[in-house]
Amino acid sequence: MSAKKFKTTSGIEIKEVYTGPSGMDELPGEFPFTRGIQKDMYRGKPWTMRQYAGFSTAEESNKRYHYLLSQGTMGLSVAFDLPTQIGYDSDHELADGEVGKVGVAIDSLQDIEILFDGIELKNITTSMTINATAPILLAMYIALAKKQGADLKQLSGTVQNDILKEYAARGTYIYPPEASMRLITDVFEYCSKEVPKWNTISISGYHIREAGSTAVQELAFTLANGKAYLQAAIDKGLDINIFAKRLSFFFNCHNNFFEEIAKFRAARRMWAHITKELGATDPAAQKLRFHTQTGGSTLTAQQPMNNIVRVSNQALAAVLGGTQSLHTNGYDEAISLPTEAAAKIALRTQQIIAFESGVTDTVDPLAGSYFIEALTDEVEKAALVYMDKIDAMGGSVKAIEQDYMQQEIARSAYTYQNEIESGEKVLVGVNRFTQPEDTDVKAFRVDDSIRKKQSEKITALKSVRNNETVKTCLQQLGDAAKGKQNLMPLILNAVENYATLGEIADTLRAVFGEY
Repeated sequence: MSAKKFKTTSGIEIKEVYTGPSGMDELPGEFPFTRGIQKDMYRGKPWTMRQYAGFSTAEESNKRYHYLLSQGTMGLSVAFDLPTQIGYDSDHELADGEVGKVGVAIDSLQDIEILFDGIELKNITTSMTINATAPILLAMYIALAKKQGADLKQLSGTVQNDILKEYAARGTYIYPPEASMRLITDVFEYCSKEVPKWNTISISGYHIREAGSTAVQELAFTLANGKAYLQAAIDKGLDINIFAKRLSFFFNCHNNFFEEIAKFRAARRMWAHITKELGATDPAAQKLRFHTQTGGSTLTAQQPMNNIVRVSNQALAAVLGGTQSLHTNGYDEAISLPTEAAAKIALRTQQIIAFESGVTDTVDPLAGSYFIEALTDEVEKAALVYMDKIDAMGGSVKAIEQDYMQQEIARSAYTYQNEIESGEKVLVGVNRFTQPEDTDVKAFRVDDSIRKKQSEKITALKSVRNNETVKTCLQQLGDAAKGKQNLMPLILNAVENYATLGEIADTLRAVFGEY
């Protein structure tokens, strides 16, 4: 029991947790964690308030990070541009038109050094939304931490590293599934020994939902992918009681307030049973920890200020659902990258919920609601039907190879769009309560000269680094990729000698091929 007293504005004392006559005797912090993974949840400390940022060059993104930290952001979340996500340097012909557009361009350790200039990695947690090239970006982050003198055993953060949802919903994959799964489990194994507090994967339902899935499909497909990662690591000989503690999830929070809360509660319960069935006996390895981002696809370019209300609604649902960290979208993100003003309002939204609303004063405040409890059960039941089908196919990898998940998501997206166009589903400002276009929102645009600047940086880097050493590092990595050894130490060695992201990815392409 927390020593601090929590009271309403009328002076009524608020208990840490409530149980009711409904027969609900489960407590927060206890298996199967439906009510939350910590006994006291936000009474102990609030969720981590992250703001997703990254655009243009490392220099420009660094300025935004310092701004967000000065405004009270508790953790950074890095967005990478498309060339970085699919393993191409900024000077590659396929990078033309995309450098710095949807995230920051990172070509080498030099860019990471600039990105976090003036920021001590030991003092923050960093989430990196990167998948196919996750081992390379993680190696760069570790290399910088070493240069800063940080204790790697205490370094904390998350790398998304979830390739299965890329095949199913998003598309920024490079290598075939088997090779990709090897890289992911190499990260599991390496970090369990060298960077034990790092979350080695953030199994993402977010992009599945953004592609058009329902809440139930997001839950089912995400947990099915999670099962596949668990099994791959077990098959590699890793101990589930160790590596499963560092797995985390990344969910979307959409507009249907109660369904989203039920989804989060069902997710914890389902994952607890999945891990237990696969041999996890340590409660810490059975707990589903998750980050939430408000729904990007719910934002509208029409009447964009309405998005502030949408984001507030979604953020509150995520908090009531028990999220461990949260990113709130800027109201202008349907138009452009978020401006500083929009990013600040998004952060203030979280701070108002945390410190003014009172919803954090007790754990799982909606527990015992007839509707919430019934809906949690119904969401779980519907998700298990999907998961049983995927298991019958041989698991997520087989289901993806058979296009099962992709077809189900496409069908749901088509239905949703038809409902909007017919008016059956109301979107305020879009198909009802419309008005002439609002042109007051100033869009944030990235300068197209970024590619030239990044390319010049790469050329300058190659002129001063030891190219013979780089060649040797890449040769060693390629040789190791043909065998079975863990590739993370070799990737780290290449990174520390300033091999570029594209050079490392190309070395692995030469061995693994492209998918």
